[in-house]
Amino acid sequence: MIQAQRVSKIYTRSGARVRALADVDLTVERGDFLIIHGSSGSGKTTLLLTLGGMLRPTSGAVLFQGTDIYSLTTGKRAEYRRRHLGFMFQKFFLVPYLTASDNIRFPLVLRGTPAGSQERVREVAERLRIDQRLNHLPAQLSVGEQQRVAMARAIVAGPDVILADEPTGNLDRENRGILAQFLRDENRRGRTVVVVTHDDDLIRLGNRNIQLVAGRLDGPRGDDRES
Repeated sequence: MIQAQRVSKIYTRSGARVRALADVDLTVERGDFLIIHGSSGSGKTTLLLTLGGMLRPTSGAVLFQGTDIYSLTTGKRAEYRRRHLGFMFQKFFLVPYLTASDNIRFPLVLRGTPAGSQERVREVAERLRIDQRLNHLPAQLSVGEQQRVAMARAIVAGPDVILADEPTGNLDRENRGILAQFLRDENRRGRTVVVVTHDDDLIRLGNRNIQLVAGRLDGPRGDDRES
């Protein structure tokens, strides 16, 4: 479904070249629950952003269903993200002057599908236990509730793939459990899930588990399956 082919990413910082990814080969199959873990600075977030069409690699290719997404125009690549991907970032990026409901509905507006959007928002909010908070602004929500709003926004449009960067980071056990269960349910519904995490509970949920060490895959290549 998604293939990274010899993907490298080099940043230039204060005149020095920093290699964040080094010749990464990775295949994400439809229906995978793929966990990416590794120490801080190992390149996990860089890899996730590159797979999601948001960070052009220095070299190599990223294919979605056979199409090199970085060969697309900026507009076509944005359309690819809207139609196929749901993102959940470490920072929630909620719009502070919009209610939780409007934040969640935002991807539906971008896709031009407002009909029935409120029903869809409420359905997702109920599953994440935030249906009683839909009329609140982000500043009126707890950190856990903001995280669940961000998750609802990521999946409300029915993406093929969910990309989540530390989705349970800095949350209490109850909220970690809610989000972990939600991701597992979405995967069982047929969505492909790719998660960057340090959370042992999430790591155990994945059907595949890869580790990055200094920008390189450690252990089996990304197209191998665990026994």
